[in-house]
Amino acid sequence: MTKIVGTLGPRSRSVEVLSGCLKAGMSVARFDFSWHDPEYHQETLENLKAAVKLTKKLCAVMLDTVGPELQVVNKSEKAISLEADATVILTPDEGQEASSNLLPINFDGLSKAVKKGDTIFIGQYLFTGSETTSVWLEVSEVQGNDVVCVIKNTATLTGALFTLHASQIRIELPTLSDKDKEVISSWGVKNKIDFLSLSYTRHAEDVRHAREFLSKQGDLYQTQIFAKIENIEGLNHFDEILQEADGIILSRGNLGIDLPPEKVS
Repeated sequence: MTKIVGTLGPRSRSVEVLSGCLKAGMSVARFDFSWHDPEYHQETLENLKAAVKLTKKLCAVMLDTVGPELQVVNKSEKAISLEADATVILTPDEGQEASSNLLPINFDGLSKAVKKGDTIFIGQYLFTGSETTSVWLEVSEVQGNDVVCVIKNTATLTGALFTLHASQIRIELPTLSDKDKEVISSWGVKNKIDFLSLSYTRHAEDVRHAREFLSKQGDLYQTQIFAKIENIEGLNHFDEILQEADGIILSRGNLGIDLPPEKVS
């Protein structure tokens, strides 16, 4: 009775590869909207539909929201080298160019949320899992809206966006963002999604709010909600979240930043 959820990415979106995934047992396809646009995901979904016809294997569709995810913005996409023991400034001024000394971020409230000694993680660990492409920072001081950090390990960041996670810090952003609502009411409704993966679920109220929103989106009133637990706040409210959600997803990557490894496993 075990089901396999497969996250579709650049290497798993062709009809051929998707047919292989279906034959191997994938029964739910997860579309992660924290990267790429709806048009890209629509192309992947059309290929999935073709693969379903070819293999005669059914497959449900899961939309994974972005949620209150903090990101470093690197518009030039040039590789950024960070050296251990050097300093780097995190700034909410997204007009600045990312460099080894300055990293623009998509959130203007970080300086109010952190204090000296706090730990911040930046990287693409979900894609690579490599220490050389992820960096740990320690907050040394706050200067207005900017956060000055000491770099704890040498790494090179490559790409346009990197996830930023402040360990055990409450981020005052809605769990279901306006961007998420727009994607659900357009892409989600159009494709009659079967599941909604609610990223960074922190309270039962987050699930209730998402369910209320889905109930107003035509056929999506039947869409099941999987609460994604990604930080210690969500973990502390696990029992109440479990009462409201149709299922639970434990994001070990982000939980591993908030908690020691033995607590995650």
